[in-house]
Amino acid sequence: MLAYVFWHWRRDVSAARYETLQRAFHAALRDAPSPGFLGSRSLALTGAPWAGGGGEAYEDWYLVENSAALDPLNAAAVSASRQAAHDAAAAVAAGGTAGLYGLRSGRAVEAPGIATWFAKPDGTSYATLFAAFEPLVRRSGGGLWCRHMVLGPTPEFCLHAPEPVALPDPFVGRTFPYRTVWPETRARPDPAPDRRPD
Repeated sequence: MLAYVFWHWRRDVSAARYETLQRAFHAALRDAPSPGFLGSRSLALTGAPWAGGGGEAYEDWYLVENSAALDPLNAAAVSASRQAAHDAAAAVAAGGTAGLYGLRSGRAVEAPGIATWFAKPDGTSYATLFAAFEPLVRRSGGGLWCRHMVLGPTPEFCLHAPEPVALPDPFVGRTFPYRTVWPETRARPDPAPDRRPD
């Protein structure tokens, strides 16, 4: 499974209006999916330096079966029954950046409570990293994502989990709490992000 991840932030429009337009776009994708499209999530966060200068921003995860599904998703997002919703949402966005990530272990959490972004320490092999995280991912009910081909502004890895988790030594990450915008679920508080170094 791959995820096209898009960070965006709003223009001079209320958060409520912005989120209503975002939900309409995600609903349009759900109702008329492109081939290989598995679903999407839109998450509000604060403090990510790569998203809106660390201010309020949104992180959208578009899940697809494989890389062959990316071109159809790209075309579908701005065409047919999805075009009006896309254009309305895009018109109120002040900016954005994106990346491509692959699920390495665990599952795609529908409404993750947190994301912890981290880099592979120098001298640590990928095999060692995946072995260290496998039990943590399993216990947390989360998913471990890895950036593809350096396509993205973040550290290389992201751990999604329902609740905060401590990384195993020697890994050090930066954790951001999420508030789920899409799919619509129970309301979450929006606490301040953990400011640990990358």
